[in-house]
Amino acid sequence: MSDIALNDAMENVYTSLKAGNVDLDSHIAALKAVMVRESLKEAVFDPARIAQNNRQGRKLMQSYFRKRGVAVAFSS
Repeated sequence: MSDIALNDAMENVYTSLKAGNVDLDSHIAALKAVMVRESLKEAVFDPARIAQNNRQGRKLMQSYFRKRGVAVAFSS
């Protein structure tokens, strides 16, 4: 896997979410690798850019990412 920047990894996740979760697992794995490399504990996403910007959608996203080893938080 090539070295990508955190912003690029997060953009790939946003793109995947908008495209119906196409290749989402591979983008999560890439994001996780970037976070480990940069010693980050959680990824902070903009809730306005996710498909379901409600409590249920955010909790579902957090749960899905947590199962894959990525802690998710949302900016305000």
